[in-house]
Amino acid sequence: MDLVMVSVLILTCLLLFSHWKWNSERGKLPPGPTPLPIIGNIHQIDVKNGQQSFTNFSKIYGPVFTLYFGMKPTVVLHGYEAIREALIGHGEEFSGRGRVPIFQMVLKGFGIGFSNGEPWKKTRHFSLITLRKLGMGQRSIENRIQEEARFLVEELKKTNGSPYDPSFILACAPCNVICSIIFQNRFEYKDQVFVSLMDKLNVNSKIMSSLWAQVCNIFPVLMDYCPGTHKTFYKNLTSIQSYLLAKIKEHEESLDATNPRDFIDYFLIKGRQENHNQQSIYTRENLTATLTDMFIGGTDTLKTTIRFALLLLLKHPHITAKVQEEIDCVIGRQRSPCMQDRKQMPYTDAVIHEVQRFIDITPNNLPHEVTCDVKFRNYLIPKGTTILTSLSSVLYDSNEFPNPETFDPAHFLDAKGNFKKSDYFMPFSAGKRVCLGEGLARMELFLFLTTILQNFKLKSLVPPNDINDAPLVNNGFVVIPPPFQLCFIPV
Repeated sequence: MDLVMVSVLILTCLLLFSHWKWNSERGKLPPGPTPLPIIGNIHQIDVKNGQQSFTNFSKIYGPVFTLYFGMKPTVVLHGYEAIREALIGHGEEFSGRGRVPIFQMVLKGFGIGFSNGEPWKKTRHFSLITLRKLGMGQRSIENRIQEEARFLVEELKKTNGSPYDPSFILACAPCNVICSIIFQNRFEYKDQVFVSLMDKLNVNSKIMSSLWAQVCNIFPVLMDYCPGTHKTFYKNLTSIQSYLLAKIKEHEESLDATNPRDFIDYFLIKGRQENHNQQSIYTRENLTATLTDMFIGGTDTLKTTIRFALLLLLKHPHITAKVQEEIDCVIGRQRSPCMQDRKQMPYTDAVIHEVQRFIDITPNNLPHEVTCDVKFRNYLIPKGTTILTSLSSVLYDSNEFPNPETFDPAHFLDAKGNFKKSDYFMPFSAGKRVCLGEGLARMELFLFLTTILQNFKLKSLVPPNDINDAPLVNNGFVVIPPPFQLCFIPV
């Protein structure tokens, strides 16, 4: 028997063994379509509209089903009831973070977003407490956002009403807010270091939303042996970390334990208090990863949401006019918007919520992982199994939001025009892994958008009906708005 025949025989045996192993494992898991060896169910998912594929699967197999992305099983939760039951009803068991290799090759399991177990719990707990000490949800943070909103307005005035792509500047504003929290300074928008950091974030955001990034996450071995944009992603993320590490070293040299200035100081002080604890989370490596999480998380998602908001306001000028009418009535033109105003501005509040619902910025959330063997709805989900929560299926639930494909602030208004809360509003996820910066993000969205609309009329370069509001990609991880320009006309 020649070498080719032996190789074919061995490969066939391996494929048969893997197929048998899958079938034996699948007996414990929720039902799902039959996977193929090596690729799993990838061939059955529409890469351009994965959410529709998930909806189709849910109609066949129910709200809890199993898909294979490559060799690994993934349990998908579809619909409000299943997701709430898992993330809130079984919060501890579903609180693990599933593997995202393209991030883990840099963060190495440290930080908040991509860590697990006790280190994650302790780092998250410390971060929440520290952010509150630094004013999150309080007037001091509100003042910082108001100040940044004024800088943003002044920069937009420099466009002189000419056609302008706001992508860069809309990243600068929220990034400056998070920078002021973690290392107590903001950047001028033309600062070359700042411009470089923003460029790296922008490039990485596009890479993360690419099909190649998803392939790398499914088959991480490709990152070691194949060329591709993942190498650019790694280089950019490492560069951002190097900048943050330099900031940490500056703080170490000037630290005054009696007078903490920012997040880095609080972390370093805690580290000195636990310097004899071998299991301490207060290491330079964990701090660098935590700052990276906050730097990216506090910039990228907010920038994208505000860009989408402006695009939707251009497409629906009658909605924009009603928001500006409410701003004129409640705030006027002489003072800056504040969070107290939101209670008297139900329509504006509804518009912002509808933006977040409609754009569905992270359709499948970041992957979760079960922390132990879990019996869930009569299925046994083994420890370590990846969980995908289809936030799209909640935000686009037609029973809660009539005509969910339509951008309509009435989804969050009652019959009298008062703001109406919805348990189905989950753009920040839910449970123990809910977004750490949700309160800050809500504050920034309201203050930045109302300040822009207080100072400018938005003029589209094309008729509203011709505006394309479909995301460039919708692969389930993150969505990106199409490029567009508009004119900011001072009022």
